[in-house]
Amino acid sequence: MARPEGKTISEKILSAKSSTNAYAGDVVEAEIDYVMVNDITGPIAFREFDTLSCEPVKGKIVLVPDHFVPNKDVPSAEQAKEMRLFAKKHDIENYYEVGRGGICHQVMIDEGFVAPGRLIVGADSHTCTYGALGAFSTGIGSTEAAACFAEGRLWFKVPESIKITLSGRLRKYVSGKDLILKIIGDIGVDGANYKTLEFAGRGLASMTISDRLTVSNMVVEAGAKAGIFPADAQTDEFLKDSVRGKYRKVSADKGARYLAERDYDISMLDYMVALPHSPGNVTPASDVHASIDQAFLGSCTNGRIEDMRVAASILKGKRVHPSVRMIVVPASVRVYRQALREGLIQVFVDAGAFVSGPTCAACLGGHLGILAEGERCVSSTNRNFVGRMGHKNSEVYLAGSAVVAASAVTGEITVPEEVA
Repeated sequence: MARPEGKTISEKILSAKSSTNAYAGDVVEAEIDYVMVNDITGPIAFREFDTLSCEPVKGKIVLVPDHFVPNKDVPSAEQAKEMRLFAKKHDIENYYEVGRGGICHQVMIDEGFVAPGRLIVGADSHTCTYGALGAFSTGIGSTEAAACFAEGRLWFKVPESIKITLSGRLRKYVSGKDLILKIIGDIGVDGANYKTLEFAGRGLASMTISDRLTVSNMVVEAGAKAGIFPADAQTDEFLKDSVRGKYRKVSADKGARYLAERDYDISMLDYMVALPHSPGNVTPASDVHASIDQAFLGSCTNGRIEDMRVAASILKGKRVHPSVRMIVVPASVRVYRQALREGLIQVFVDAGAFVSGPTCAACLGGHLGILAEGERCVSSTNRNFVGRMGHKNSEVYLAGSAVVAASAVTGEITVPEEVA
């Protein structure tokens, strides 16, 4: 098959980072900008790296303990200690101790590691989040991370791309979470296996960076390798006070070849909920009639300041339902501090919610919100597999922050207009 006349964003970034003329299907060895590991995936990478008997490319390494911190038991304490010792042994500057960082993906953004045109990998499947800022980012295994520690390079098969063209404007309270749940519901949890979802269209203008981050975060739930938004003026504004170093924006060529194309008028989007036990089991929130025991607001998907603001606007002057416990976990120290300054934490506490410092918490069934048998949780997180948040007979309903907050007030899955 003849080469296409132009390239997708993925093809352009991987070509630049490998100094080749790469297209979908090619295998390249590319220079990475950063490699990130957390307290779960890091220790395996450290042990593998130690077998290589070399010095790390330490300026590219970012270490963020977040999954089981503050440590919930002795094994998690040992994992966190191993990360701490590795950072000290190799003088890794980019190590973010408990209380000084937060959830790894939010820390990568807050601390300016992510920028358009960069190639970033992380030993965590939701590393694809950074595509919202025009980077090619993807999850890798711990042994691959060890190779990146040693060489600063990694091989990639250049993925084919599916083009998602957006039009219209999001309505109040409808968010990027509703868009990505709609997409996953449409194409299925394997509908983008090893593909890039590349977003385009006039509808991008109404999507905040926070909305884009949520969308890119969850493309992996459709099997995607990456989810990339073209960088624009919003991106530049977002990065101007935090980004490390210079960057060059990358856009797709007119003649780029796509495996498939889909169009969405986001002004027509409804509030969406993923029912147990799959992110692809999606239906409009208004069609769901389920009581809940817990409402969870947080995670790398929806734990940003924008999520805190929308939830607080719904909860202000109200109380969490007597039969519901609400747990609020800002995604990073920076988000937590901003929520304090804006009085949002006070709103949550006054409403009867429990507020924690930044950590992954209940998202992966770690701690701070484990579900008992038969319990239901509406959650702003990204996965709702069997036993994901606790007992194998518990249930997790995925939704946007506004639906989570509204549901906390009524005690059942609720759209925000019913309480706001």
